[in-house]
Amino acid sequence: MRVLVAEDDPGLRRILQEGLTEEGFVVDVARDGAVAQTLLRHNEYAVAIIDWRMPDISGLELIEVMRTEGNTTPFLMLTARDATEDRVAGLNAGADDYVTKPFSFDELVARVRALQRRPALAHQNVLHCADVTMNIETHDATVAGEPVTFTVTEFQLLEVLVRRSPATVPRSVFASHVWEEQADAFSSNTMEVHMARLRAKLAKSACKIETVRGVGYRLVTP
Repeated sequence: MRVLVAEDDPGLRRILQEGLTEEGFVVDVARDGAVAQTLLRHNEYAVAIIDWRMPDISGLELIEVMRTEGNTTPFLMLTARDATEDRVAGLNAGADDYVTKPFSFDELVARVRALQRRPALAHQNVLHCADVTMNIETHDATVAGEPVTFTVTEFQLLEVLVRRSPATVPRSVFASHVWEEQADAFSSNTMEVHMARLRAKLAKSACKIETVRGVGYRLVTP
């Protein structure tokens, strides 16, 4: 799963990125609130770890803006502020959890995984597009009422298409969401090969993957 780390301290940012990557997460990083805001508007994250004190836009302001815009990403606020009123302010702004510095990395990872499992987010775990149904948590899927097995990459590509259907999804978004190294998505026609296999598995579906030349792909229904 992809997570965002927004932290202005380069040392801590590197530690979090390396540690979470070792735990199996795909990690995007932001050095300030403005960069984090752009990433949150263009990508989907399982969890975003947000530092309170950042240049340009504070973590508190960032979360408030994202919630106002309807962004439902689970936010874990990371800060040295440990007063009760600070915790209250962070949670009232829209944070889902609050961890104070210094912290235990193992506890941080446990809290990130807990945020992924929260029942409040369960409505996002089952996606539908016409006769295609996907369970994000179990990785089960049906096409035209029949179970279909997708590879991890195919499943992630389809998830992006379903979530954004019928909008056109740029190739760069697929590269960011699905591949740990974005360059890998563009080497040796990798993305095209996976899309071709995905199209074949959707052959019986009313949903069709269209190529938008020079831009990306979109999932459409009759």
